[in-house]
Amino acid sequence: MPQSRLLTPVLIGGSIILMLGFAIRGSFGVFQIPIASEFGWPRAEFSLAIAIQNLAWGIGQPIFGALAERFGDRRAIILGALFYAGGLVLSAYAVTPLQHQLLEILVGFGIAGTGFGVILAVVGRATSDANRSLALGIATAAGSAGQVFGAPVAEALLGVMPWQQVFLIFAAVILLALFALPMLRAPARASRAELEESLGQVLNRAFRDPSYTLIFLGFFSCGYQLGFLTAHFPAFITEMCGAIAPNGVLSALGITTTSALGAIAISLIGLANIGGSIMAGWLGKRYTKKYLLAGIYTARTLVSVVFILLPITPATVVIFSLTMGALWLATVPLTSGLVAHIYGLRYMGTLYGFVFLSHQIGSFMGVWLGGKLYDVYGSYTAVWWIGVAVGAFSAIVHLPIRERVMELRPA
Repeated sequence: MPQSRLLTPVLIGGSIILMLGFAIRGSFGVFQIPIASEFGWPRAEFSLAIAIQNLAWGIGQPIFGALAERFGDRRAIILGALFYAGGLVLSAYAVTPLQHQLLEILVGFGIAGTGFGVILAVVGRATSDANRSLALGIATAAGSAGQVFGAPVAEALLGVMPWQQVFLIFAAVILLALFALPMLRAPARASRAELEESLGQVLNRAFRDPSYTLIFLGFFSCGYQLGFLTAHFPAFITEMCGAIAPNGVLSALGITTTSALGAIAISLIGLANIGGSIMAGWLGKRYTKKYLLAGIYTARTLVSVVFILLPITPATVVIFSLTMGALWLATVPLTSGLVAHIYGLRYMGTLYGFVFLSHQIGSFMGVWLGGKLYDVYGSYTAVWWIGVAVGAFSAIVHLPIRERVMELRPA
């Protein structure tokens, strides 16, 4: 039976794995300029590597969800950590764009095995109905907590050692996360009718349901915006932001260059999202999830429009980072909670994994287009406006979703 209290060993252990995994994942944008500069690559080359990583993450998510449901959550997480570490180690010795791009497939599968699809399903099964939405929000916030320190740590390490050594250190970190595995003993949280349904039956019902299609389509823009900002925002700030005032607040905090501000911006997004994700989980217990999601995507769209229309200064970067951060992963506990509410918990990992594939297709497009259009036009303006358009699209498609429990059909 799921435990009635909110803070359980499963939630704590899952949060640790998400925090460390996303600390590494959230730092890849910091490597954009150092790697491209060392080898003299166009911006699109390393952007494509990160884009492939995101796409592999999306493809791997339903696969690892199914593996977890068939062979056990912890075995799937171990396999994911091995993929993650192996991809990082091999990438440290890659010297051509193609090598980086192919090896990011391993990293992407590693993120899938240690990320939201598997961990949130474990947390969801181990938590009571009353606490599930908030628990999913806390686990999501743990990923943001990793982002708070991931990019600044990477930036600091790059100041004293080559990027190759940083990759090796990160590989060791993701393996150390496996020490939290003994805490992830989740009960089989499913009703009798759910247990009698096969995975094929559940997938068939979901794929025929227009609401599942709308959830799938709506998650695309979240991935597009997050992928673009994670991979390109530090470089965007470095090149576009006005000079940091010598005696300003940022300078007093030790931030004296736009490259340092770029790393801190990713950290600020993660910091603000800790509160945003927890608040989204709390609200998801009390209000209709589809309307909350529509509101979040609308707010993201407006924030992006205001930011790109104003002059890019250190002050607007900080304000944008904190505002967008509050909305950053707030969609995750609501989307995963919506899938669990409508389709049940038995195959939540696989069902959410397919929805997350849409997120990562969007992420692939955001990362790849960011580099491609930058090389063509010399700026990121077009990519920003595409993000505004897909954000508005997502706000609209969530409105027709039928947020009700789908009737089960036992075999």
